[in-house]
Amino acid sequence: MKRVALALLVAVVLAGSAAVFAGDQNFTLINKTGLTIDKVYVSPANDNSWGEDVLGRDTLANGEKVDIKFSRKEDECVWDLKIVDEEKDDVVWEDINLCKAEEITLLYQNKRPTAIIK
Repeated sequence: MKRVALALLVAVVLAGSAAVFAGDQNFTLINKTGLTIDKVYVSPANDNSWGEDVLGRDTLANGEKVDIKFSRKEDECVWDLKIVDEEKDDVVWEDINLCKAEEITLLYQNKRPTAIIK
């Protein structure tokens, strides 16, 4: 009985640690802006720099989606997101909890940039 309990405990610990290292901030970005996105930046909300473009391809056309992946060791949850579109305009969304977001759809509603986060 002790072996079964120990095996169960080890399985629970390993499963829990796998979830922590799985890149909980990973998300799918969906472009419904009506424009082509040229660059995507994400930065921890408490950071003052954007770093490198994380789009992972040349552009993201309207209606397309892309998976954004994070390092396994990243543990920050609240991030800012910035896009640069084909017209070189940039739009920023602040304080997105990427540990809870699996999908972010960018669009314009009433001529205002909006994000639907699921």
